[in-house]
Amino acid sequence: MNAGTTMADAITALVEQKRAVGYKYAAEARVLARFEAFCRSEFPGLNAPDQASVEAWLAAARRRNVTPATLQTLAAPVRELARWLGRRGVPAYVLPKGALPRPARYVPHIYTDQELAALFAQTDRCRYCPNVPLRHLVMPVLFRTIYACGLRASEARLLQVGDVDLDAGVLQIRDAKGGKDRQVPVSASLHVRLTDYHAQAIGRSGGGWFFPGTAGNPLTLGNIDKNFRRFLWQARISHGGRGRGARVHDLRHTFVVNNLRRWFTHGHDVGALLPVLQTYLGHSSIADTAYYL
Repeated sequence: MNAGTTMADAITALVEQKRAVGYKYAAEARVLARFEAFCRSEFPGLNAPDQASVEAWLAAARRRNVTPATLQTLAAPVRELARWLGRRGVPAYVLPKGALPRPARYVPHIYTDQELAALFAQTDRCRYCPNVPLRHLVMPVLFRTIYACGLRASEARLLQVGDVDLDAGVLQIRDAKGGKDRQVPVSASLHVRLTDYHAQAIGRSGGGWFFPGTAGNPLTLGNIDKNFRRFLWQARISHGGRGRGARVHDLRHTFVVNNLRRWFTHGHDVGALLPVLQTYLGHSSIADTAYYL
């Protein structure tokens, strides 16, 4: 790299390289853009992270009372940028690995059968909203799909109409975590739900999203979470507050646990079935699936 390379140039090159080898690097790119703007304001002329700028960046985050997990999220891309510059002969401060507190591991909320029944009953009571005309149709099917297929919320919200094969009863999940695609067969009962929903909703949204939001866009994660929190409250399922359950993602956790329980109950060889579950969930490692045991 030449002497005239700015931090913004370095960030652009790093992001391009990451994406060229298959990483999405979207959230990381946003963090780096914020870090660059912070340095431009607080440390004019700085072309590489130094100890003062990195510590000031983290101190500003601490003043906002962010969680340890968020602090790690803000630090990791900056650390990667410093390493990337260092490999190219540019001196840069690499934050030591143990410099930040480790976030406590989240303990998933495993919904009971009664809680699931109460939650889905409340989604069925979702009312028509003129500002979001399809909300009352989307919500009951969206959350059932997340649970019954063990999907990540982002995978469900980004389903396009063409990704839902109602003839075969299969969902095509595209560019999921790790940039992987996979096919997810659905149960018979969910197949009926999806077919009925398709007949009522698809074609009315003006967009190609299976679960549309507004103005032809997919639902946002914030919108999904806002609705979910309302359904939790209506179902009398307590929420533990910031950093605690119950969450939308816990539907995926519950799907896995309930499958394992069912296999044990029926005497199936769980060890032999774990790779099947791994593929269905889109896990990159069998250890990610075995965690649920």
